[in-house]
Amino acid sequence: MGIQNWSEDIILVDLHREPQMGDELKTTIDIVHDRGDCDVILDFSNVDIITSPSLSKLLKLRKLLGDCGHRLVFCSIPAFTRNAFKVTGLDGFFEVVDDRSAASATLQCQLADEPDFSEYS
Repeated sequence: MGIQNWSEDIILVDLHREPQMGDELKTTIDIVHDRGDCDVILDFSNVDIITSPSLSKLLKLRKLLGDCGHRLVFCSIPAFTRNAFKVTGLDGFFEVVDDRSAASATLQCQLADEPDFSEYS
C-alpha cells in the first residue's frame, strides 16, 4: 500500500484505483484512530473513479481527524474525479490543493502558526 509517514506529524497516502482505494482508506482510518496525532494528505494522482463506500470512508476519516484537531488534505485530483466531488456536493467539504508540495506547505503553515506552550508545562 502507499501509506507512509511523510514527517513526524503527517501521513501521506498514495491512493490507488478501486478496490484498493477502499482498503487503503480503511487502513488509514485505523492508523489515525490508533495514533490520533497526525494530519493526512491523500494523493489522488492514480484515482479515476470513487465509489460510494470510498466516499463514506473519506467522510469518516475527515470526521475522525477533525475530532482530534487534525486535518485531511486532498491533492493531485484529476478533473474527472473532481467532478465526482461536485456531483455529490462534497467539493467544498474537503480541503483540496494542487499537489503534494502545496499540501505540505498548507499543513506546515498551520504548525508554524500554533503557539508553543511547552515551556509553560
